[in-house]
Amino acid sequence: HPLPSFSYINPAFNSLLALIINNNNNNLCVTLLIVAHSLAPSPFDSSDQAEKKLLSCKMAKNVGILAMEIYFPPTCVQQEALEVHDGASKGKYTIGLGQDCMAFCTDVEDVISMSLTAVNSLLEKYGVDPKQVGRLEVGSETVIDKSKSIKTFLMQIFEKCGNTDIEGVDSTNACYGGTAALFNCVNWVESSSWDGRYGLVVCTDSAEVCSYVHQVYAEGPARPTGGAAAIVMLIGPDAPIVFESKYRGSHMAHAYDFYKPNLASEYPVVDGKLSQTCYLMALDACYKHFCAKYEKFEGKQFSISDAEYFVFHSPYNKLVQKSFARLVFDDFTRDASSIDEAAKEKFAPFSSLSGDESYQSRDLEKVAQQVAKPFYDSKVQPTTLIPKQVGNMYTASIYAAFVSLLHNKNSELAGKRIVMFSYGSGLTATMFSLKLQEGQHPFSLSNIASVMSVDEKLKSRIEVAPEKFVETLKLMEHRYGGKDFVTSKDTSCLAPGTYYLTEVDSMYRRFYSQKATDCAPANGSIVNGH
Repeated sequence: HPLPSFSYINPAFNSLLALIINNNNNNLCVTLLIVAHSLAPSPFDSSDQAEKKLLSCKMAKNVGILAMEIYFPPTCVQQEALEVHDGASKGKYTIGLGQDCMAFCTDVEDVISMSLTAVNSLLEKYGVDPKQVGRLEVGSETVIDKSKSIKTFLMQIFEKCGNTDIEGVDSTNACYGGTAALFNCVNWVESSSWDGRYGLVVCTDSAEVCSYVHQVYAEGPARPTGGAAAIVMLIGPDAPIVFESKYRGSHMAHAYDFYKPNLASEYPVVDGKLSQTCYLMALDACYKHFCAKYEKFEGKQFSISDAEYFVFHSPYNKLVQKSFARLVFDDFTRDASSIDEAAKEKFAPFSSLSGDESYQSRDLEKVAQQVAKPFYDSKVQPTTLIPKQVGNMYTASIYAAFVSLLHNKNSELAGKRIVMFSYGSGLTATMFSLKLQEGQHPFSLSNIASVMSVDEKLKSRIEVAPEKFVETLKLMEHRYGGKDFVTSKDTSCLAPGTYYLTEVDSMYRRFYSQKATDCAPANGSIVNGH
């Protein structure tokens, strides 16, 4: 009989069927034909029914990040100048914390304007039709409204194109919300609910500079740990940045290390010492779970040698150094292959420490960083550029570190595994794995690095004096939760196409405009449905 065609299911199906028939395996042939028939659109199906059957056969593969864009404010203050202004000892911020510079929002920028700018830029630069987006998730801990999500503000971009069929809202838990939003989008594309469109993830925050003591106060030793940014990621199949979803370890617990109970204030309550301990405890737990899953699926032990790079949530660089050193010590306690005899000898005096004792041991911390230094320079240092230059970006921090890696090493990343550690106080944490491939234009590693233009954005910033920085903070603090005011509308520092806040009216409604580009007039003001 003539061979039936089922090419709409899989191009390889006809070849397989022919092979079975030629080998006279009639039973298997009948089984395959029955399966194929149940999946195939029939002449009597409606077009909708046919489309559903075809979609059911088409599961997304290699789901991950197709494209990225980053935006951070063009205004910044040098940490060295801030040391002098604050009367801090020389090197306290630059060496002690490992920070170089800090971005901050002026009165015309906030998490919504940064997000509008980043989303609009990604769609334009990668040529993505807003109608092709089916899910939009936002991660943020910066509270603009206790009811209305940031996602709804961003819908203005899609409403103009007639697309209101977009799932997703905001995710909130300190610095972890962006990762929760990312997992939601990835899981959606991998699920039977996926409708074939892109997912879009926004991580946006303006990290308020607070004091690392048990009181809410703007000035203090944590002032240099502020920062601000928005990062957008396009999620879909056949991505250059693929999630290895089976390698994922999480740790969730109850802790009062960093929290914001006073809804009338923008500043958190922070226990600095506990916060660092919680971070390292969560790191240990996530690494343990991650390694166990890797070993379950791969049948061999995992060590730091099995990943090319490690990317950490980065409140400040010194914590990143300590965190990677902790993983090296963890490998020692697991007798992993990455630890040579010389390192074992240095770690030996600390082998009997309990977990709590090891978190408090300054001697262990020092030795671990010494042992880890060569690994750190090759596996972590390339991820540190933006966090050191922009500061703590809360939900965006870990992904800004990843952007730094793409910027520095994009031509060398194909085929490499990247391990990510995301942490949010309170506490929530996950370690997960990415596998990279070059991809195809415009969704390629090289184009992602080119589009984000990290060097250009850093070099074009405006450095301000610490006095101007403090003055801006006081104005922002005064206006926090306020209404019925107009901003300066000073866009002289903003690049063309940047969105900015113009007004908050007597009903607390926020109005934004877009700075004119060279080839188009500025958009009119936009607001929540008005």
